[in-house]
Amino acid sequence: MNTVLVAVPQEGAAAGKHHLGPGQRLRFGRGGPGLDVELALPDRAVSRLAGEITATGDHWSLTNYSRHHTYVVENPEGGGEFLKVPPGRLGAPVPFEISRVVLPARDGAGTALFQVFAPMHTYLDQEPGRPAGGEPTVAAFPLDVTAKYFLVLVALCEPRLRDESPVDIPADAEVVARLRDLPDCDGLTADAVAFHIDYLTRRKLRLRAPSAGTAEPEARAGSRREHLVRAALRFNLVQESHLGLLPPRRRAR
Repeated sequence: MNTVLVAVPQEGAAAGKHHLGPGQRLRFGRGGPGLDVELALPDRAVSRLAGEITATGDHWSLTNYSRHHTYVVENPEGGGEFLKVPPGRLGAPVPFEISRVVLPARDGAGTALFQVFAPMHTYLDQEPGRPAGGEPTVAAFPLDVTAKYFLVLVALCEPRLRDESPVDIPADAEVVARLRDLPDCDGLTADAVAFHIDYLTRRKLRLRAPSAGTAEPEARAGSRREHLVRAALRFNLVQESHLGLLPPRRRAR
């Protein structure tokens, strides 16, 4: 079972993703002759072997092989939350479910970055004080209601929760428009919504992807959204009370 997903941000790209199971490692850096890395960051200021990610249980750790540069791990949905990993630090544990690893760079915006997702975090399943015994019970659908992907899921479910339409499900662009007024969503794009839907489908609810068959890509995307909404409502993962997370709706002119 894969517990960590590493992705390089690219417009609409499904490529550049790496899946890691517990104990598996991924090395990143500029690479070079005789030094292959699984995640290449082709910037002159990034070390040939800059660091390593290790999937550990339900989280991951970061090793900084640089002798000079501190790396920053940001929680993009944590209101500015971040941690620093100094040069030479081995196996620094990262507690965030969604992380952005930032390295100093010379090209582009002055940083090189990639994202790491750890969707299988475990939570307390019993009352504090009770003795623990045996294997812990894991959540079937480990959703974080404070995460942006959950807002996307609520927006997708909204028409059916309001009993406005038993059929229509918002398209990616409509989800962007619906969430645009939230402070953390002003930079949300249709590609980002598509990524969150893919993340929810594959990682959080672990739904089987619709068969490709002969359907057009747009039809397959619609089928995937339908599959996701149906599962979320069927298991009460999204309820009417969650509609309060969405911004007030604008009145039609």
